[in-house]
Amino acid sequence: MDFKKIFTNNEEWVQEKLSLDPDYFNKLSKSQNPEILYIGCSDSRVTAEDLMGAKPGEIFIHRNIANMVISIDLNVMSVINYAIYHLNVKHIIICGHYECGGVRAALQSKDLGILNPWLRNIRDVYRIHKQELSLIADENSKFKRLVELNVQEQCVNLIKTASVQKAHKSRGLLVHGWVFDIYSGKIIDLNLDFTKILESIMEIYRIDE
Repeated sequence: MDFKKIFTNNEEWVQEKLSLDPDYFNKLSKSQNPEILYIGCSDSRVTAEDLMGAKPGEIFIHRNIANMVISIDLNVMSVINYAIYHLNVKHIIICGHYECGGVRAALQSKDLGILNPWLRNIRDVYRIHKQELSLIADENSKFKRLVELNVQEQCVNLIKTASVQKAHKSRGLLVHGWVFDIYSGKIIDLNLDFTKILESIMEIYRIDE
């Protein structure tokens, strides 16, 4: 993208929107009311609105390297809290994608500086599922499977939180795990069983009122 053209592109975009609806930006300035929180990867090739066909105001979005939900990351935890208690979202989606640079980096035995503590969380996913992953001989297939397992574990991390447990109990909030297939453009629903995951972790992570 030509950096110098950004403001020109913006002007063209504004005129396009106004030609379709002269009141577009007045409507856009009103309060948002999304039903979905989307937690995705920062990868420049994966844009939530485009792949879901969503319009502005329909999805509340948080993105970070490898779509992580880490309990001591105040950024993602603040987003989750705001989405649940102030926007009253009905669904939270964690969406990974094949060819994820963060997951690939975690597979390498390299010192990556400040990225080390972040990627260690993905390496922990590998450790948890080492038995399954060690049986996959093809490296690309192993890489893709780790992407899927990382989404699964981030959903588990999400379900561990008090705000998610309370919202699920009080109003049926649901958590979904997806993978964007960058080879085909399609969304793959991992069909994670929210209730089963919740039951499996309740003994340790249960949060009562």
